[in-house]
Amino acid sequence: MFREVFDEHARIFTATLESQMPSLEQAGHLAEACLRSGGKILIFGNGGSAADAQHFAAELVGRFEMDRDALPAVALTVNTSTLTAVTNDYGFDRGFSRQVEGLARAGDVAIAISTSGNSANVILAAEAAQKLGCKVIGMTGDGGGGLAQHCDALIAVPAKTVARIQ
Repeated sequence: MFREVFDEHARIFTATLESQMPSLEQAGHLAEACLRSGGKILIFGNGGSAADAQHFAAELVGRFEMDRDALPAVALTVNTSTLTAVTNDYGFDRGFSRQVEGLARAGDVAIAISTSGNSANVILAAEAAQKLGCKVIGMTGDGGGGLAQHCDALIAVPAKTVARIQ
């Protein structure tokens, strides 16, 4: 079983590299332009994607593989007081979009993570980011779901299995 999982992972990793390289490069350019102009990166998702958002932000602020200046990045999944107050007062679907409305500025980048691409709260936050003049990078599974139409760059892993997408 382990061999099958590793083989599947290797196949999907290779397929992602081959099919998504232009999107990966585009996402990198968007993030670089944002950071060079003094902007910040806001990252969000649900469940495992929330954990990915936190890890991604930590690596940007931290020292991923080398010492460098800290980069401004915030995972919108970590402030439990804000997240629970907003979802209580406005509903679960507004949990991230309300934070985007308060924290994002034109020129920032929002990274929206949803394995299905169909999480309503992630889509609403991507829409809010675009309305504010932010660029949106989507990270999804095969096809991108409803999130795809709200992204300036979409990295869509060609897989349906959540564990492989993440």
